[in-house]
Amino acid sequence: MPRFTPIRKMRAGLALLLLIVCLGLAAPAARAQCSICTRTAQQLGEKPAKSLNAAILYLMAIPFCVMGFIGYRWWKNEYGNH
Repeated sequence: MPRFTPIRKMRAGLALLLLIVCLGLAAPAARAQCSICTRTAQQLGEKPAKSLNAAILYLMAIPFCVMGFIGYRWWKNEYGNH
């Protein structure tokens, strides 16, 4: 298996930093809703609409966390034991 050289580690770090920056810039767009949720939120009022937004983001984040954990475990088993 390939070993990580300092150059590869630096490239991986820069790629991770770029990913974090891109996700940070996309965060305001993530607060958008589908038309049905928007209409429902408008009828609920200000405070319940914010709670609905938070619930949608929470439900969206769980699958990403699970897949991230599975990917980390796979990577650790594949490259961590060498």
